[in-house]
Order: sequence, then C-alpha cells, then structure tokens
Amino acid sequence: MTILNEKYTLNNGIEIPKLGFGTWLIDNDKVATAVEQAAKLGYRHFDTAQAYGNEEGVGARIKAMGLKRDELFVTTKVQAEIKDYEAAKKSIDESLQKLDIDYLDLLLIHAPEPWAEFHGENHYYKENLEVWKAMEEAVQAGKVRSIGVSNFKQADLANILENCSIKPTVNQLLTHIGNTSFELLKQAQENEILVEAYSPVAHGEMLQNKQIKQMADKYQVSIPQLAIRYCLELGTLPLPKSENPEHIANNADVDFKISAADLQVLKKFPRFENYGNSSDFPVFSGK
Repeated sequence: MTILNEKYTLNNGIEIPKLGFGTWLIDNDKVATAVEQAAKLGYRHFDTAQAYGNEEGVGARIKAMGLKRDELFVTTKVQAEIKDYEAAKKSIDESLQKLDIDYLDLLLIHAPEPWAEFHGENHYYKENLEVWKAMEEAVQAGKVRSIGVSNFKQADLANILENCSIKPTVNQLLTHIGNTSFELLKQAQENEILVEAYSPVAHGEMLQNKQIKQMADKYQVSIPQLAIRYCLELGTLPLPKSENPEHIANNADVDFKISAADLQVLKKFPRFENYGNSSDFPVFSGK
C-alpha cells in the first residue's frame, strides 16, 4: 500500500497525502469506527465537512488513536449555505471545536452556491469573497494551514483567483471514469491548484458497469481500484469512502499502472447519466 506513503505538494509548499479517506454520509455515531479502521491501515488524510454532521466523531477517533498531529491531514468545509464573513468566521471556530484540534490542514468552501441553488444563475461572487476573507484570516491566525474550494466551476474559481490574497490550493470536484471535467482540470493545473476527486467510484454506481469490469479484470484489480488509479493517473487526489474494512484496505492497494492506451479509453468513457438512488443529490443531478 505504498500510495498511503506518497504525497503531493500544494502550491503553498505543504504536503498532502495522495489518498484521502472520505466520510460523506457516514453518521456521526458510526464514523469513529470507520476512521479507526482506516487509520490502522495507514490512512492519514481524513476529509469531513460541516454539512456532514460528523466532525465530532472524526475528531474524537483521531484523538483516541494517539497519532501525532503532524502525521495527520484533516480537511473540513464551510457549509455551502454560509455566504457571509461573520457566519463563515464563526463556523471555522465551531469546526475546530467539534474536531477538537488546534488547526485545520485544509479548509474549503463546500460549493459556490447554496445546495438548493446548485449550478444556478447566481454565482454568489461577492458572497464567496466574504467567506474567502474569513478563511484567509484563519490562515493568518494559525487556525488553518491551507484553503481552497469545492465544486467551483471556471468562473467561480476565477473570481477567487482574481481577488484573493491567499491563492486556493485545492478544488475538490466530482471526478471519476465517465464524469471528468478536463476543462476544470486544465484550469486547476494552469494555476497550480490540486484537484481532489470525490466519489471516484461514482458513489457505487460504477460497480454495475460491465465495460469497466472487463478493464479491471484485465489488470486483475477491483473496479474501485481501477477507478482510484484512474484518478491518480490524472494527477488528482482521490477521496474514496467505505465503512467496510476490506474495502478500505482494497482502496489503498493501487500500486499498478494503467497503460496509456487504456487511460485514453477511460478518459473518453461515456458519461454517467444515472446515479441510481443517489441521483437526487445536487452534485450528481447538477441541479
């Protein structure tokens, strides 16, 4: 599981583990067990959010594990609905309290719009700059080491880049085989911004795809392993999520390479239009 020992370097010089452990949709009373299982396997990068409602569980288990703080990389996100300076500032302190840590390694704006207006006409340019100001001040105060965004389209990210004092280090995006925004990847790369790939297995829907299964069989790996490796081959940072110990271990066992020809096939894979029971979530429906 060498990937757990590998790191990217963010544009501010801070190192970030190349594989993260996602905690979306893991309840607060269950997330501690999942985090413990991941930590025992060697994961040191944990991703949560104010909206997940599980910051307390994540923080409690990390603390109980007795790991050194500088060995860990902890991310949370300002709720998408928070669009003013004072509320953002307050939420950052609340997250630190819930996680029970002295500082955050990475803090993101969860989305450019409130979820009810996701991908709507109002980009909340001015409001996002207010939130960014609170985040920049958190960096200056030593509460946060790195700041970035999530689900930001080109215009949304450009708004931050054109008006910031501290440059975003990350744009966390829905990225997987069958749904990869190469334009957003290019924008990020041109600005030395790392893309974190959430839902790298298409929230589980990829497991039903016969073509992807054939490709995975060719490499003698599981579909999630192929999907995670694909994200790594793109230079992104995958954030797989699981509560199953075997799957958590499997997701980190990705020490293989996808051939250039097969990578091109995967890059051009037909777009996922149906996410099953998860289709109602804004990030999958686009609405």
